[in-house]
Amino acid sequence: MKRFFLLTTCFLTMGFLSVGQNKSKSVKANEDPAYKIRQYWFVLLTTGPNIITDSATSAQLFEKHMANISRLYKEDVLKVAGPFGENTRQWRGLFVFDYPIKKEAEIIVQSDAAIAAGLLTAEITPWYTAPINSFEPGKPKE
Repeated sequence: MKRFFLLTTCFLTMGFLSVGQNKSKSVKANEDPAYKIRQYWFVLLTTGPNIITDSATSAQLFEKHMANISRLYKEDVLKVAGPFGENTRQWRGLFVFDYPIKKEAEIIVQSDAAIAAGLLTAEITPWYTAPINSFEPGKPKE
């Protein structure tokens, strides 16, 4: 009887330990950024079809372009924005949007004055990453 009790206690203890180990492994897996990958929108900005030779008009459009970037960042829609260096592909810059629906991302893109004026053209593609650092959900901490 003692032997049965001892074996039963050992098996139950091992069972509880293995359940605890599995639970801790799943918690670690849930904390791993690879398990949190989700979709964003990568927007490639290229040289648009319109050329504005008036420097005052061009400066005004790019001032609005920068104000729009700031607004979208503060609204937690824009996660990354920036220009490319000199290149032969006509790549001008990029945006990464955190928005669930492509159609709405397209509307947001058109809110940019430089894109609306045809100085820039936007190509939107789904892009995936884990929401860490600048991709954390929620408004940026000021």
